[in-house]
Amino acid sequence: MSMIKKSITVTDQQEKWIQAQIAKGHYASDSEIFRDLIRERQARESENLEVQAIRTALIEAEEQGFSDQTPEQIKATVIKQRKGSGQL
Repeated sequence: MSMIKKSITVTDQQEKWIQAQIAKGHYASDSEIFRDLIRERQARESENLEVQAIRTALIEAEEQGFSDQTPEQIKATVIKQRKGSGQL
């Protein structure tokens, strides 16, 4: 994977936090911290999309009336459909 160099600006407080994380040994560099934070945000957004899809499916099911499926079954169906369509 190619890497692209970026230049960012942080506040004094943010810089102190970044340096503290490195000093504690949690990260080896500033770049590692930012990449980790970006990965966490990407994962959270992906989870949010999944939750929204499940909510939408549940609302649609409620609007259609009663179902023989439990909420857990509906959730499993939505997840299976999203995986099959490449959305997960």
